[in-house]
Amino acid sequence: MNKDQFDGLAALKVVAQEKSFTIAAEKLHVSPPAVSKMISQLEKKMGVTLLTRTTRAVSLTEAGKTFLDIAGPAMDQIVSAQLNAQSFATKTTGTLKLNMPSVLFPYYMNKYIKTFLEKFPDVIIDIYGDDMATNIFENGFDAGVRTNDIIAKDLIAYKLAGPIKFLPVASPEYLDKNGTPKKPSDLLTHNCIRHRFGAGDSIYEKWEFEENGKEFAVNIQGNIILNTSEAIRTAALNGFGIAYTEYGNVAQDIKEKRLKPLLKKYCIDVTGYYLYYPSRKQVSPTLRAFIDHIKDSK
Repeated sequence: MNKDQFDGLAALKVVAQEKSFTIAAEKLHVSPPAVSKMISQLEKKMGVTLLTRTTRAVSLTEAGKTFLDIAGPAMDQIVSAQLNAQSFATKTTGTLKLNMPSVLFPYYMNKYIKTFLEKFPDVIIDIYGDDMATNIFENGFDAGVRTNDIIAKDLIAYKLAGPIKFLPVASPEYLDKNGTPKKPSDLLTHNCIRHRFGAGDSIYEKWEFEENGKEFAVNIQGNIILNTSEAIRTAALNGFGIAYTEYGNVAQDIKEKRLKPLLKKYCIDVTGYYLYYPSRKQVSPTLRAFIDHIKDSK
């Protein structure tokens, strides 16, 4: 059914209920001639008279009554569906789908999300831990969290945390057995835990460092490749080799001496993690409430 037919059906339904073009026009926020035109167009397309019009009254023909008996309930469902959909424009409810690196929820986002859900108990937050830099919006996510250097320039980004430190770490057992690197180039003789992004061939094996204000990278090697920050942390704890990870992922392990930070004077910071989304015009009330909640919680 096209728009003209739907408008004609809406007009027919209201006229039949009110038995008046004038009252129907008021309810539909159009003029009486516009109501008459909509119904006439519907009758023309259907090839049958739906209303009997006299100077004193208006009533459904037998064809009109039969048609409205069948089509009316369907129209009510459509109107109800429209109203339900429109409620999402003003109501903080529904599901908020977020995509973020796996390390983010336990170390940065959980405090914001917990208090947000306490404030908005009708919201469901669906989090997908994903270390791969992909176009998340093609997969139906409302927003994502990444470091700013991999967020496309045409997206809106709001800073959540930072600066963020990345550093090499290893277990005391591994270092006792294999020695402790003193400079980044020493990593070339160590077993390094490599990080795969996604299911493809993208492996992070150029670890970045800084010396005298200049950044450089070391092309590491290692006999284990993992695809999540938590798996890399676990491998480091179990002595597989040296891991290069975000500080928050291993802060407690360092504090409790399960892991030892390495090459601290060469480590670099990135500006931080950012929540990003496509456009201010496309921000749902739920996402807007989530952003505002984070701002208020800082």
